[in-house]
Amino acid sequence: QVQLVESGGGVVQAGGSLRLSCTASGGTFSRHDMVWVRQAQEKARGLLAVIRRSGSSTYYADSGKGRFTLSRDNAKNTVSLQMNSLKPEDTAVYYCAARYNSIGVSTTTRAYDYWGQGTQVPVSS
Repeated sequence: QVQLVESGGGVVQAGGSLRLSCTASGGTFSRHDMVWVRQAQEKARGLLAVIRRSGSSTYYADSGKGRFTLSRDNAKNTVSLQMNSLKPEDTAVYYCAARYNSIGVSTTTRAYDYWGQGTQVPVSS
């Protein structure tokens, strides 16, 4: 079973950048697709981006395209989300999650088996 811990959240001004990291332990990281999801207050969780277990391909939802970049380092058991040109509407709790040994990319948050506790990102205007 994989344990995930997010870090890097914090208050940022609109237009600024932030890099979130997620560190995994307790499992074979390189056999898990990884996803970043966010949840704003009183809204449903929304998927931002997925990276395949090998790191060979990524998928971005519209909300993450152009400003967010997802990467992973399997040697360090980490996945990172670089967020640029942040907007107040990006304010949310950001979660990473893992899906074991999947055949294809899933863009459904319910498909992901293991979740971190989340990190808050307030973007001030």
